[in-house]
Amino acid sequence: MPQVAYLFPGQGSQAVGMARALVDRYPAAAEAMAEADDVLGFGLSTLCFEGPEETLTDTINAQPALLAASVAVLRALDQALPGLPAPIAVAGHSMGEYSALVAAGSLSYPDALRLVRERGRLMKEAGQLSPGGMVAILGLEVAQVVALCTQAADLSRGVVQMANDNCPGQTVISGDDQSLELAMDLARQAGAKKVVRLAVSIAAHSPLMAPAAAALRQAVAAIDVRPPAMPVIGNVHAQPLLTVEAIRADLAAQLTESVRWTESMRWLAGQGIDLVAEIGSGDVLTNLMKRIERGVARLAVGDPEGIERLRAA
Repeated sequence: MPQVAYLFPGQGSQAVGMARALVDRYPAAAEAMAEADDVLGFGLSTLCFEGPEETLTDTINAQPALLAASVAVLRALDQALPGLPAPIAVAGHSMGEYSALVAAGSLSYPDALRLVRERGRLMKEAGQLSPGGMVAILGLEVAQVVALCTQAADLSRGVVQMANDNCPGQTVISGDDQSLELAMDLARQAGAKKVVRLAVSIAAHSPLMAPAAAALRQAVAAIDVRPPAMPVIGNVHAQPLLTVEAIRADLAAQLTESVRWTESMRWLAGQGIDLVAEIGSGDVLTNLMKRIERGVARLAVGDPEGIERLRAA
């Protein structure tokens, strides 16, 4: 029996039509999407299935939509593959950590939906108060990116830092517009293969999200969090979140700290994982894993075909 870990996608993986095929095939998935509609008080499932894309992509909608799609997959797996062994660990990229915590039994599905909806609202509000953005940099090492962010912040007296260490040679930086422009110039001078401004107006995973982090900390403190049934690899420290206190701290710190995804996946590989299954929309995380630990098998499980591939594995 292979050792399996579940990975849960974050913002950017949303797509119009996600979870639709699952809902058509599995009543349990349909129930998960209907529950999201009831909890949030609007037609989130219709937005997932039909768009419009611009509304789905809005951070306040994208975050609960991605969570709902991932839970729909989990429910479909329970229906299609009864007795399927639980994963030995879970991890989620940025807001995907909430989906991982639902899978591990630490957060209830309704509480997680409300939290990510509020997280999206707070991040959007913080972005309006402190405008900024994010930039993808390809072809530089993490140490180079950290150094050029420090240099750019010193020159601009502003904010820019590494937001995501996604895989070797692929990082994302985040900050105010002036500091980002300086960092982009420095990255090109350092020999980056590609420097691309992302289509977001929020400096996620940077100190510009501090107001959102403070408010989110209060929201997380107000809900029930339980010890996880399996290791949940936290974004902030790339280590398992083993206690309720660690989970609460990580969820709040996430907004201003970097997502250490490469280290998280290497931790998993070090535990003898044979297979990672991406639970939800898209295949971003399985593609990243290919560049981090090529020896670990990968499956995207977001539709009935993905469930059948997991059954075969």
